[in-house]
Amino acid sequence: MERDAKLRGETRAVWATVICFVIGTLIGMLVLGGADRPLTGEGALAMPAALIAGAIAAGAFLTSTLMHRGGETRPMPRWQAVVSDLSAGALTVAFGAVTTMGVLLAAEVLTAGLQGLQLAAIGGGLLTGLAAAVGGRFAFGAGVDLRTADLAALLFGFLVIGTLFAMITAADPRWWEQNFSQLGSGSWAFNGTLLVAGLLIATVGSYIGRDLHRLLGDSALSRIAVVVASWAATGIALAAVGLLPLHRVPIPHDIAAVSTLVLFVVAAAATVAAVPGHPRALLITSIGVGLLLAAAVVLWVPFGLFSATAVEAVVVGLGLLWMATLVRVLAILVPARSRPSARLSLMRARHP
Repeated sequence: MERDAKLRGETRAVWATVICFVIGTLIGMLVLGGADRPLTGEGALAMPAALIAGAIAAGAFLTSTLMHRGGETRPMPRWQAVVSDLSAGALTVAFGAVTTMGVLLAAEVLTAGLQGLQLAAIGGGLLTGLAAAVGGRFAFGAGVDLRTADLAALLFGFLVIGTLFAMITAADPRWWEQNFSQLGSGSWAFNGTLLVAGLLIATVGSYIGRDLHRLLGDSALSRIAVVVASWAATGIALAAVGLLPLHRVPIPHDIAAVSTLVLFVVAAAATVAAVPGHPRALLITSIGVGLLLAAAVVLWVPFGLFSATAVEAVVVGLGLLWMATLVRVLAILVPARSRPSARLSLMRARHP
């Protein structure tokens, strides 16, 4: 029975891939009609192709979510259903953004290897269809059974793709001599990456709250609310870093950047405290990451052995390492079945 269900799901994913390819190709041919276009540069096909593929990937995730998990919120109270729906909406945007940025990065790489390549409507349409098929396949599969670990991987992948694209297209090739914030000076790519990454972090926090509720039940809702709110605040602060570029508003930018780091530590501590049993793997990772962060800061500030860019890369890498351990531990502990709350609201219990 379970094997048959998995086979049916795989068949649906194949059909979703085909549909995304056909839709992407047709729309791409219509939009990219006319004279031949280069992959990147003025009048290039990369941006329209990326936007088309991103929109199709977002639609594939939303369709898959409604198809496979549409009834999940029916037994839930309104507040819990609203949280679930908001998370689904945020992820729809995120999958579209990840696909868009991935196509743009791939176009830059192809341009370096295929210099002088230009494509007409048919070639551009087929390339758009291919991008839409790849993005749509991953997005449709995620909508079937989305876990917190999948979101963490999505966040990591998006940060890497967005940052690499921002590096390739940076106006100042020596930005790394100062810090990562220099990438956001006049570049929508890095600032947009931070904005969507903030949205993803807040959504990861929502899913962490879902997992903790499945483990602990309604009796721990107050603690879970603190965890979710901490991650939401971290995501908002990170998005503010992108919305407040360093070259325009340096002081608010620095405040948002420091706030992101502080709030991440607060959210991590609240999460570790809330996980039942305090798993040894999570405790060891948390202590190790904390010591390494302290060592990196000491080597940077008093001794000047690290540049600010290197310290920022270490901080982000260690944060993602800690998050990877957290979501893997939750994947082991958390039951797969949904757990509707027995509370009509976060403040009072449901009455029979």
